[in-house]
Formats: sequence, structure tokens, C-alpha cells
Amino acid sequence: MSRHFLIIDARFYGDLADELVRGATAELDRRSATYDRVSVPGVLEIPSALSMALISQEAEAKYAGYVLLGCVIRGETSHYDIVANESARAIMTMATDEGLAVGNGILTVENGEQAWRRAKVDDKNKGAGAAAAAFDMAVLREQFGLVDE
Repeated sequence: MSRHFLIIDARFYGDLADELVRGATAELDRRSATYDRVSVPGVLEIPSALSMALISQEAEAKYAGYVLLGCVIRGETSHYDIVANESARAIMTMATDEGLAVGNGILTVENGEQAWRRAKVDDKNKGAGAAAAAFDMAVLREQFGLVDE
């Protein structure tokens, strides 16, 4: 099985994204996996980047799985609901339609304090959790014979 992953991180909250990536890369390193990283402006752009990655590798699978990282903090408008719901819907649709190994580490929180508790590597470390999920799903994908040789 390829142990090469793609990390896609949303930069709207750059400091949080960097902490999530720090946790994710440490987990992939711990599992002796390699990775590429691309950044997008915000969480709504993550599904587009994932779609672009899939299209770009149609002839030959390059990535065993995908680690998706970002943060949506509730504000005063309904924009939070649109970003959180639409990005999750698009990611889940691609994951199920294409049989992807995805670790969804997009935080949806009420405030910055909640975001930091979830992002910090010495607290909840959701970046590492997303990387672990992507890795474990890649193993499952291989067990089901869905890996291109």
C-alpha cells in the first residue's frame, strides 16, 4: 500500500491551521507515511481542492488518502452554517462516491477558545486524529481491494 497522503489545509485561520498541520504531520511521521501539503483560502475551498487532486491523478493513484484541516468559528450570521454544512456534504459525497480514505479534521466551533483546545497538539490534537483516520481508512481501503497496483 502506498503510504503517501495529501494534506489540504484552509488558511482562513492560519495559526490554527498550522497547529492542526503540526499534529497531522507528526502522526503521519509516526506511522512512517509521507505527505504533500496544499493550502486553500478557506474551508469552502477544501472540497474543490480535493476534487482537483482526484482529477489530476485519474491515470495513476498518487495518494493513499487525504487529511483535511481547517476551522469554522460561529459568527453573527448564518455563514457558519453554510460553510460547515456545505463543505461536510461535499467531502462526504466525494468520499462515499469515490471510496476515498479521508480524515476530516475541519473544526466547527463556537469560539476561538474551543478551536485552540481542539487544535493544540498538547490538548485534543484533532490534526493527529484526522491523520490517523485517513491512515486507518487507507488500510481498510486496501483490505477491500480498492488500491490500484
